Amino acid sequence: MRIKMEVENTIEIERSRFICYMERVFSEQEAKDYLQIIKKLHPNATHHCYAYIIGDSIQRSNDNGEPAGTAGIPILETLKKIGVEDCIAVVVRYFGGIKLGAGGLIRAYSKAVSEATKVAIFTNIETRHKYKITFGYDLIGKMEFHLKDDVEIIDKEYDEKVTFTYLCKEPIDTRIQELTNGQFTPEYIETLEVEVTLKEA
Repeated sequence: MRIKMEVENTIEIERSRFICYMERVFSEQEAKDYLQIIKKLHPNATHHCYAYIIGDSIQRSNDNGEPAGTAGIPILETLKKIGVEDCIAVVVRYFGGIKLGAGGLIRAYSKAVSEATKVAIFTNIETRHKYKITFGYDLIGKMEFHLKDDVEIIDKEYDEKVTFTYLCKEPIDTRIQELTNGQFTPEYIETLEVEVTLKEA
């Protein structure tokens, strides 16, 4: 699962502000570049703590001056808990004058990321099968009505006959043959990996 676009969310705990930024990244260099962008946005912040997960093998975290294990690891563990990858989370802290203690910091940094995920939109990579079907004009209404819940029609061509190109999770050849009384059979084109938007967290 990935985030669809950059997220920014702020919480306040004991007068300290924790601003969480999340962005999708596909390399350590992209993660480092994004961190620098956030640092430039908040040059006077007390801390810029972060963690990122890239693919199945790269996980990094940094406390940026907070007591060891109280910021970077809680950020990382929260990302792992929600199952997001190819993502960096940077939590900017503006100290409010009240010390939170180790336990308080761990809870604060975890909450900063957790709250940010509530306003994020996530995507997932899923398999889709691409087909096209050509049929007579008399079947347009019937095909559109009966296929709308099972396929995503990505192209329509109107020539001597109508051609729909569509994506589906599972092949629906049998269903189409039933709809057309066996007159028309879909033509398989390819199997794709597509990024699908999920519901908001």
